[in-house]
Amino acid sequence: MTPVLQGEWPKATAIAELPLRGRAVCSGVIEAVTILPESMAPAYTAIVSDREFHRIASDGGSHRLRLVWIGRRRVPGILAGTRLRVEGMVSQRDGLPTMYNPRYEIIGKQES
Repeated sequence: MTPVLQGEWPKATAIAELPLRGRAVCSGVIEAVTILPESMAPAYTAIVSDREFHRIASDGGSHRLRLVWIGRRRVPGILAGTRLRVEGMVSQRDGLPTMYNPRYEIIGKQES
């Protein structure tokens, strides 16, 4: 793996092309977040879609990635509609690629 300088990110991989296991970088928009009740162990979950970044007609692949922050009730800036880039270890959970406690960077929108 090529060393990454601080502030630099490797090229993003389309969610449909993620490995079943291993380190990856993806970018997308948060579709939904789940906040668990106080009675449950803290975890903050977000579903990210990269469909707007990687449009491949009839590719048949999933364009959704689950992000889970264990031990957190909230993650600053992580809300539905936020564009972001994430990096972490990918695993499969309930048929959906999942990253636990990923490194993330919020991508701002350019003003026109």
